[in-house]
Amino acid sequence: MTDTLPEIRAILEASPYAFEVMDCDPELADTAVFCARYGKAPEDSANTILIRSKTGELKYAACIVLATHRLDVNKVARKKLGARKVSFAGAEETRDLTGMEIGGVTALGLPSDLPLWIDADVMARREIILGGGNRSSKLIVDPKLLLDQPLAEVVEGLANPIEKTAS
Repeated sequence: MTDTLPEIRAILEASPYAFEVMDCDPELADTAVFCARYGKAPEDSANTILIRSKTGELKYAACIVLATHRLDVNKVARKKLGARKVSFAGAEETRDLTGMEIGGVTALGLPSDLPLWIDADVMARREIILGGGNRSSKLIVDPKLLLDQPLAEVVEGLANPIEKTAS
């Protein structure tokens, strides 16, 4: 079985929900490439995105949105964070704060003082695919597991569906 971080494995095993840990080629960990290669639906894939304030007091939040959606960082997330300007945390900043690499960040095992905002559309899925805490695994879980995480909150309108363009 894939080398999942011990703290993430402990959260999964303590949960009342079924889960699957799936091996993933680290070169194929980014969501769109992963879904195409492993035959997974993007609407079942959820990305954990770290945002930060750009002005004023430095604040962070982790946001979970479906791969078919775009985080509303400039309105909903900015207002909720209570900042004038908000941006995505960089790869190094994400690694320093979470201990995880971009492409493998998961909502499980995050620092207990980090707000975890879940777009309401994520909760409508039967199961979701999350990063495994590294780029070599993915987690298939019931989205209800997210609500058991510290400072987890469902946020209506946190993300909006990405409009498909005609080709």
